[in-house]
Amino acid sequence: MFEWITNFFSSITLRGTLLWILIFALTFGVNLAVVSLVLVKLPAAYFKRSDNRRFLANRPPIIRGLAIIGKNLLGVMLVGVGILLSLPGIPGQGILTILLGVMLLDFPGRRRLEHWIVSRPRLLKTINKLRHRFSKPALVLD
Repeated sequence: MFEWITNFFSSITLRGTLLWILIFALTFGVNLAVVSLVLVKLPAAYFKRSDNRRFLANRPPIIRGLAIIGKNLLGVMLVGVGILLSLPGIPGQGILTILLGVMLLDFPGRRRLEHWIVSRPRLLKTINKLRHRFSKPALVLD
């Protein structure tokens, strides 16, 4: 009888481990796909300091205000997820997810922070390789 209980709990642990591996693989794949899609779709001049753009400038104020609130909430969530993905042992594109979150946030100095993150030579090279793979021009920085 005790042997059956021991086998039952050991099988749950094995299933639990497999479930965690599946969850990690799934979240890694989804994160990688979303980050890649956004980085490929960005205009090449997005990170130029002279590129001035307003979010939903032609929309009614109430829609624009609600969209800005939603965009900032999503940005905060992405920065949090990016920080988690940057921890050792957790698969995912942490720094790129943080970059996407920062790109969605509205705060003073955001453009300077974006530029600083993207101007890291290794990160810029990785992003431009990805963009090249999809026949997109390299990002242009000041």
